[in-house]
Amino acid sequence: MADTVAHDTTDGLATITLNRPEAMNALNRETKEALRDALEAAAADTSVRAVLLTGTGRAFCVGQDLKEHIEALREHGGEALTTVDDHYNPITRAIATMPKPVLAAVNGVAAGAGFGFALAADYRIAADTAAFNTSFAGIALTADSGMSWTLPRLVGPARAADLLLFPRSVKADEALELGLVQRVVTAEELPDAALELARRLAQGPTASYAALKESLAFGAEHTLAETLAKEAELQVRAGSSEDHRIAVEAFVKKEKPRFLGR
Repeated sequence: MADTVAHDTTDGLATITLNRPEAMNALNRETKEALRDALEAAAADTSVRAVLLTGTGRAFCVGQDLKEHIEALREHGGEALTTVDDHYNPITRAIATMPKPVLAAVNGVAAGAGFGFALAADYRIAADTAAFNTSFAGIALTADSGMSWTLPRLVGPARAADLLLFPRSVKADEALELGLVQRVVTAEELPDAALELARRLAQGPTASYAALKESLAFGAEHTLAETLAKEAELQVRAGSSEDHRIAVEAFVKKEKPRFLGR
């Protein structure tokens, strides 16, 4: 694993940390490849039951490393944008579709693709010093990293268009009001608060979480009738899990269930 991305797995929780603080965790090629590989490994690892994604320093991730990008443009022209297919799409897909919850702890600025990666997560907790910026139009680009799908679903199409057409810094309190994040804490509280939430997810009913992710994604694009049928299908799967049996037995005994993640 590259030094630009730290990766640790403990007690079912994979913590993946962007680690280029001197560059505000900008995404150079090494970082993009390491982040993609770390997320795909966590998705495939059955011992991982939840993922915590965060950054070091003043930023969560400010998106593409423009110093590297301009060199690629000079050398390859528009072909430099193959990074969307090669890196951003696999990263976003891994976060959004892995059969386990992903929590983004936004410790600072999240811009461009960094903002998109945070939006792809299932839960976002932000420091009160964090800020969000779509950034793309400011450098004459369009949205990537799934933002044209995630952003309107969180804030509505009109607000999404406003944030994309007129990029600006959205502070943490406004991000909470808009629904971009689910929780805001002080910068000092963020590491412990994020870890506590992530550990709760890692100790929870993993198959249930996987079904919930699938159901929410399906419902966003299908009719009520189709979604009801999908819910029935997923409920059979979740109801067949060992964790469901454990939970029901614990409920009858008035005990707290201890989930196994299967």
